[in-house]
Amino acid sequence: MVRAEVLAEARPSAEDGVTHDELVAYCLAKPGAVEDEPWEGDVVAKVGGKIFAFLGGGGLGVKCGATADEAAELRHRYPEHATVMPYIGRHGWNSVRVDGTIPDEELRELVDESYDAIVAKLPKRLRP
Repeated sequence: MVRAEVLAEARPSAEDGVTHDELVAYCLAKPGAVEDEPWEGDVVAKVGGKIFAFLGGGGLGVKCGATADEAAELRHRYPEHATVMPYIGRHGWNSVRVDGTIPDEELRELVDESYDAIVAKLPKRLRP
């Protein structure tokens, strides 16, 4: 069973950029998105029964591209703020800190891309 490690980062204030709670709300505003807690303390956003964002502990886990190489690009740009997600990183998933370093618009784009990647693989009957 895949389990995301919780990032123990402080939640930034609104002056520092998007807050973790705002990012959760952004994820859940996506068509068909629902919040779930498949493992105690690990909140996720799902669409069609599939996870598109890990939202626990003030961090964000997202699918970054179709391959691990594409996901590595984000880690290269933000080596102190983006890391390979344990257990599923080889499938293109990264953990990112929500602390104001990665621009707000880029965080939203990461959510959008992760959501789109998951929706694209859903059977048509499950797509929103």
